[in-house]
Amino acid sequence: MNTAYPPLNALRAFEAAARRLSFTKAAEDLDVTPGAISQQVKILEDFVGQPLFRRLGRAVELTDSARASMPLLREAFERIDDAVRQMRLPLRRERVSVSAAPSFASKWLVPRIDRFQAANPDVQVWVAADMNLVDFAYADVDLAVRYGPGFYEGVTSEMLMGEEVLPVCSPTLLEGAKPLRTPQDLAGHTLLHDVSPDNDPSCPDWSMWLTARGVQRADGNQGLRFNQSAMVIDAAASGRGVALAKRAIAAADLQSGRLVAPFSGEGDKVGFAYWLVRPKGRTMTPALKAFLDWIKSEATGDDWVI
Repeated sequence: MNTAYPPLNALRAFEAAARRLSFTKAAEDLDVTPGAISQQVKILEDFVGQPLFRRLGRAVELTDSARASMPLLREAFERIDDAVRQMRLPLRRERVSVSAAPSFASKWLVPRIDRFQAANPDVQVWVAADMNLVDFAYADVDLAVRYGPGFYEGVTSEMLMGEEVLPVCSPTLLEGAKPLRTPQDLAGHTLLHDVSPDNDPSCPDWSMWLTARGVQRADGNQGLRFNQSAMVIDAAASGRGVALAKRAIAAADLQSGRLVAPFSGEGDKVGFAYWLVRPKGRTMTPALKAFLDWIKSEATGDDWVI
């Protein structure tokens, strides 16, 4: 590109003077003399070929063209700040940083991570469990797993796997004074509710699930409520009641036998899914490629489907 750009110091001096409408206050902001601000503004005015300020004695005001340029100039400085922030990120050759919701991280990702480490001993995996959506412009994160409808703007997204919900409980509830045999038996048990912020509007709650199966004696509104899916799973595994759980979140506990599906292995599919989300334009390292191949293989394998 052969486009000529004005000196950055001249732009900084102009932005400060235009924002403060004072060369003296701009000088204080930039820790220089008022004369230095005046000199840099003059350089910029010579570059653009016209005045940018009207001098009104000790006061100044912007010309129309200078005023119109200010939003663009502020945006440009913000983009420069973003670029410098990216430059300061540490080099990451053999490291993969993954962001995921706490329940997915603890119940699905972490129980499997040893398999990736065994196959890739030279790659460090950093897992950041956070309910907030990662901002790739600021966070030192390679990959995020999001639970939602997909098709996120400004990033590259790929569906990892779908989701469904099904009742799960401790094996101890299959026996005893009120054994679970059919959905009708839920009337004698505490219902555990997942009210986590990442819940899918299409996901049935207990009232909907019971109504769909013609269960009338059980109250779908009674029971305990938890704001994280992992807490629902742990409460069910400890025998506190029966959870209507996301299968992916319950998979490790179902496989280990801490949980069982008392009625059927088939669940009700929901509209949300788990998505692999990456920033556009960032180079994919061999470590990240290996991790993506591994996590997709885990999701398509049958070991998590009970």
